Amino acid sequence: MKKLKRAAVAAAADRQTKLIPMMRHVAVFAGLVALAVPAATSQPATPPQDSLLRWADLLKRPKPAPSATVRYGADPLQVVDVWLPSGKGPHPTVLMVHGGCWQTEIAERDLMNWAAEDLRRRGIAVWNIEYRGIDRLGGGYPGTFIDAAAAADALAVHAARFRLDTSRVVAVGHSAGGHLALWLAGRKRLPADSPLRRPRPLPIAEVISLGGLPDLEEASRIDNGCGLAPSSILAKGHYADTSVPRLAPLGVRQVLINGLQDRIIPTKMATSYERRMSATGDPVTVRWVDRTGHVELIAPGSDAWAVTVHAIAAALRG
Repeated sequence: MKKLKRAAVAAAADRQTKLIPMMRHVAVFAGLVALAVPAATSQPATPPQDSLLRWADLLKRPKPAPSATVRYGADPLQVVDVWLPSGKGPHPTVLMVHGGCWQTEIAERDLMNWAAEDLRRRGIAVWNIEYRGIDRLGGGYPGTFIDAAAAADALAVHAARFRLDTSRVVAVGHSAGGHLALWLAGRKRLPADSPLRRPRPLPIAEVISLGGLPDLEEASRIDNGCGLAPSSILAKGHYADTSVPRLAPLGVRQVLINGLQDRIIPTKMATSYERRMSATGDPVTVRWVDRTGHVELIAPGSDAWAVTVHAIAAALRG
């Protein structure tokens, strides 16, 4: 797996926790405290730091492999991993988007392999997309968004080949991928002159954001684990077609699952987003999960992942 960017991630964690020094390699990621675990409470007890999952806890697990990989462009990062359950199908399908502060050096799609495998075992197909981050040639604005859109639309192109049910696609994004998953649902409302517009965008029935940065514009102003710079670099001032609240109402249900002990994503980002989007008529729900951090949301076996799986199953049922 491509590594989560050592220095960048360490600096991000340090801004939030003031506990994790600058390090390198997996030691940095191991030091990051995670996001999410069920049981919403108004005055949660703060669990000991070592009781929360660290990145090393997830990364040391045997890594499962996808069923297939397809290309949607010429760049090595313009690919999608396909996770197919057994049976003839058509398979209910989740469109998955990884995070990593929109930076390829921090994370790539295989960070989601464990979550994708768990869904595959539950009979759900996963379309796990890759895209060029802001730290790659062609990434940023508009490249990162064009990649995400093309990767999503490729699902419809390959649906028959892989026996994927596209009648009710649920988008699931973690961290910065939460922003992109929400954006994919809202791009049907892009301004007419936006270079990000594509004909016949893949319809998204529901979005589940896992510890996401839902409002790109707000992420450039409010201190968060990614820092203020990445969101600004990604948008390059083009918030009208990159920040989700600017595209409201999306017209689809949105579920934000966040950890009460998350030290990467401030809780006010979820509550602010919910308030703004609900005011436009969008159905938005925030689920708080107690005694959890950032990793639990994509770590099968955690309480937080159980909440996520339940939300995905409900979203697929409609």
